[in-house]
Amino acid sequence: MKYNLLKVVAVIGAAWVIFVACSEGAAESVAAVKAPAGAIGDSLILIDTTDIPRDSFGDAVRYGQALMYNTAYYIGPEGINGHYTRNKLNCTNCHQQAGTKPFSFNLITSHANYPQYRAREGKVLDLAERINNCIERPHNGRPLPLDSKEMIAIQSYLKWINGYARGAKTFKGSKNLEVSFPDVAADPGRGQVIFESNCARCHGKDGEGQLRPDGVTYTYPPLWGLNAYQPGSSMHRIIKAAQWIKANMPYDKATYSKPLLSDADALDVAAFINDDKLHARPTVKSYDYPNPAEKAIDYDRGPFIDGFSDEQHKYGPYPPIFDAWKKKGKKPVY
Repeated sequence: MKYNLLKVVAVIGAAWVIFVACSEGAAESVAAVKAPAGAIGDSLILIDTTDIPRDSFGDAVRYGQALMYNTAYYIGPEGINGHYTRNKLNCTNCHQQAGTKPFSFNLITSHANYPQYRAREGKVLDLAERINNCIERPHNGRPLPLDSKEMIAIQSYLKWINGYARGAKTFKGSKNLEVSFPDVAADPGRGQVIFESNCARCHGKDGEGQLRPDGVTYTYPPLWGLNAYQPGSSMHRIIKAAQWIKANMPYDKATYSKPLLSDADALDVAAFINDDKLHARPTVKSYDYPNPAEKAIDYDRGPFIDGFSDEQHKYGPYPPIFDAWKKKGKKPVY
């Protein structure tokens, strides 16, 4: 593997795709995507897809990468290889640059980090279960068969990019960018002003996104409505969403090293986007976290162990919740 290259050459076998989704930038060609650098210590992690082997495993890796970029085309509501996702989002809408961009739900170490215990499900999940977790929630879909070509391809791709981590399970950019927490609740009203100034130009004033002319997927994905991600998805949690937004949005103005929005701004716009009193979302059957003592503090449905309301858990202010958890000898999770 070559660790010193400053580019990703994405050979994904879907030449018809002109643009990647909002998270990539509308004018960025899939054929040659530049990846910002993560780091292990002071060393850069850079993915060079020309290193993918020219053999059967490499074919699976390339198809897995294609599925990340073009999920809806392959397995969406009108997918050519099956109908598993029920909206037209792509994995790269959240896991930018097919999971290789730092501070963007990065996936480079995911193959090494599973199996792992997941509080949301209250059990240990293997990697295939975690992949289906995303197919079912953000994509509002049905699980991929474990022996399907698609499941094997996605896992092959994740194994291949994990080779660049050189054994590290965390690195700079492997998690989302941290935000600080003000002593006031995130405010959907303030967030609406920020959204209209910075986000509506791409995602639409009603958060409906911009469907591509071919109708296959979105140039800019919807942020709410029945075609968006489900409640319970990571992006539906205010802190999680704010961390991601701060590092990555607006896509043409912000970077993780030079965010445009302040921490409070990112929290406010996340609150507006995820305000279920204002915005409809797909119906879900389960709200997860069977053990209240393990529940993420920005999850918006009780019961909780600390006596704070569902609304405060969702919007904050968060410092009193942190203090209550610490007094119980527990580490706040978010």
